[in-house]
Amino acid sequence: MKVELLSASPIAQLVKALRARSIEVPLDMLLPHVSFTFAVQDISRACSHQLVRHRVASYSQQSQRFVEVKALEKHVVVPSTISNSEKAYVTFWGLLKETQRAYEDLVGFSVPMEDARFVLPNATETHLLVTMDGQELFHFFGLRCCNRAQWEIRLLADSMLREVLRVAPELFRKAGPYCYQRGRCEEGRFSCGRIKEVKAKYDKMKEEA
Repeated sequence: MKVELLSASPIAQLVKALRARSIEVPLDMLLPHVSFTFAVQDISRACSHQLVRHRVASYSQQSQRFVEVKALEKHVVVPSTISNSEKAYVTFWGLLKETQRAYEDLVGFSVPMEDARFVLPNATETHLLVTMDGQELFHFFGLRCCNRAQWEIRLLADSMLREVLRVAPELFRKAGPYCYQRGRCEEGRFSCGRIKEVKAKYDKMKEEA
């Protein structure tokens, strides 16, 4: 996975323009008015399906309709729960080889790539451009930095948070999972019970920004 912040609203310029008009606005109120665009590479389709559920955002995703998938085994995301188990690993890679063969056969039978892709797994890598405003990013971090989030999208959310902290540390000083933002966990019986550990993690992330 690779995450890179490509562009961000010039927050200092916005604040300066407001002050020039004698308008003092708390930073938190600027969140809906600033946007951030990320290049996200080498995440699984399973992860991208979770990401695009955040609808207050804009996405441009690599097409499988027109980009032929070659060497599938080199372009998949493998969960550690699979790679750390010999039996699971053998089963996973066996299926990938069969999938690649089936995909190539279908294309060879003149099946359009947009239809041949139906056999490709959720593990297949994809690339996206993602644009969110600051308010939606706070919501995204609140849900996806949580320990209950699936590991890959949690890694993506943490990577995106580190990127925005580089350019707007004050704006995102309270960003993180909702327990970090609010000082309490609201997951009830589903809580991971590690709020102190989570707070320490995101405090450290802010210090290193």
